[in-house]
Amino acid sequence: MFTPREKRFLESNELCRIATISEDNSPHLVPVCYIFKDGFFYIVSDLETKKVKNLLRDKRIALLVDQYKPNKAVLVSGEAEVITRGDEFRSISQEFFKKFLWARRDKWGEGEVAIIKVNPLKRISWGLGKE
Repeated sequence: MFTPREKRFLESNELCRIATISEDNSPHLVPVCYIFKDGFFYIVSDLETKKVKNLLRDKRIALLVDQYKPNKAVLVSGEAEVITRGDEFRSISQEFFKKFLWARRDKWGEGEVAIIKVNPLKRISWGLGKE
């Protein structure tokens, strides 16, 4: 789904903004750290956050990775899965521990946090040039 330039851009960044749908159908937008792996985005969140509660009710999500000067971005919309246990949870947790100091300082185990797995269904990008 992603071009080689988009993949490089996504792999070289670590902060994005995600939008979920609140119970009253209003958008809820927050900045989060992410890992991009095998075409999916992974985000760690406490279990009781509004974004997790929103996604358990409605799996639709939008995600924006952008930078300013020069202006580059990848915008995706898709569906999210909330993972709290299992092989994928443990594997992605290890990726977070390797990449982020804040994760290494406060390691978590199964059932203690949610890993949000974003499956992109549509995407648009700008500022990344032609392949």
